Amino acid sequence: AFAGMAQAFEDGSPVLCITDGISAGDTENSQFDVTSVLKSVSKWYGYLDKPERLPEFMRRAFTMLRTGPPGPVVIAIPDADAQYDETADPYIPVKGWKSAADPADVAGAVELLLNADNPLIYAGEGVIYAGASAELKAFAELIDAPVITTLKAKGAFPEDHPLFVGIRGDQVNHYLDKCDLVLAVGSSLSPGRFTHGIPNAVNKTIIHCTIDELHVNKTYPTAQAVIGDARFTLLALMAEVHAKTSGKGRTDPNVASDIKSVRDIAMVKYREAMASTDKPINPYRVYAGLMEALDPRNSFLTHDSGNTRDQLSTVYDTLVPRGFLGWGNVSSLGFSFAAVIAAKLAFPQKDCVAVTGEAGLGYMMGNLEVALRQKIGITVVHVSNGGFAGYGPGFWGDGHDPFTHKVLDYNEVDMSKVIGELGYHTERVTEPSDVVLALKRALAANESGQPAYIEFICSQFPVYGGWVSR
Repeated sequence: AFAGMAQAFEDGSPVLCITDGISAGDTENSQFDVTSVLKSVSKWYGYLDKPERLPEFMRRAFTMLRTGPPGPVVIAIPDADAQYDETADPYIPVKGWKSAADPADVAGAVELLLNADNPLIYAGEGVIYAGASAELKAFAELIDAPVITTLKAKGAFPEDHPLFVGIRGDQVNHYLDKCDLVLAVGSSLSPGRFTHGIPNAVNKTIIHCTIDELHVNKTYPTAQAVIGDARFTLLALMAEVHAKTSGKGRTDPNVASDIKSVRDIAMVKYREAMASTDKPINPYRVYAGLMEALDPRNSFLTHDSGNTRDQLSTVYDTLVPRGFLGWGNVSSLGFSFAAVIAAKLAFPQKDCVAVTGEAGLGYMMGNLEVALRQKIGITVVHVSNGGFAGYGPGFWGDGHDPFTHKVLDYNEVDMSKVIGELGYHTERVTEPSDVVLALKRALAANESGQPAYIEFICSQFPVYGGWVSR
């Protein structure tokens, strides 16, 4: 369970892990310290020393899962055969609790904001966890500020909105460079390859709205912190802006047109690739097909580790929270399959699709039959190009290893036949003109509970800007 827990811990995901614990008297018999390892990737680790304490541990676990900074929780049970009296020790379900920001901090943040020339809203996944997407949209419109989101917050702000800049890409870098104030909400601002670094941060004003005080001043000097639930914080900020501007807000008549211009320039090369008729199929043509085949307001899409993450998150437009799941601070290959199954169970009415490459598919193979056995109608899209997440020289820095596909032999295997033998609806697509039709046939099969696998024979076509190595 460690890989999954590490990913949940780094991504700040509230996950409950119930696992075996080392029995009393069996500790110190191994050099591997399971307890210390799991404590290092959990918000709380509970060791159940008495069966009758189970309700107590469950109360504590769910309180921590539903309150404060999100993160995984572990309950270790050393004797799974032990029993307790449910009548004497009943479990009473618990709720979560939320905290609101200090009004003085809100006032200080708004004063800084209204004095800024080029503010930028930096939204993290805390906006989604707080159910604050509507408030984020209203706040951005009130102050006429451009919005970027982190990879995990993709969908927190509608990506067809005139104030939306992007998730990844050169247009995001443009606004990070240009801004004189960053208002971060629902983000830890932690450094990482899949979060945005703030260039020249010491010369920018940073307002940090977060639920976790440990994030304040961690990476960048904070001019003003606002500690509290993201939704309550945004509501308070809007009320203060209304009060200080007599309800007029902050206006910038050029912001929407400027964003459109910068986005259009940055997206030219991607839009060309998305319309490509080349053979093998350009991967971006597959992503364009997904945008055509899926209803953006009633679907779920996720990527796997590697190029599918970088490419898909840059060009796929997400309009609603949880219409897309971005992840990657700890990249567990094959996780997209678990994610898409969970999404289908959570959103049975939605079309649910995972996009993967060769390496990710390899890690899924042993679990593919689960979706078939349980009649879970999901679709796995395979960008088949032998790339093997081939981040080569320049991605991690000068002097690193060559591309993976250049040092490994690669023999093309018809995976559609292999997976089709399990009982999946499968297709192998080589023509760009067949992309959308194949996707629609897969989604139709999903309606009856049949999982689908579509293998698109693609070129190795990573299109990246300077943002990749930033």
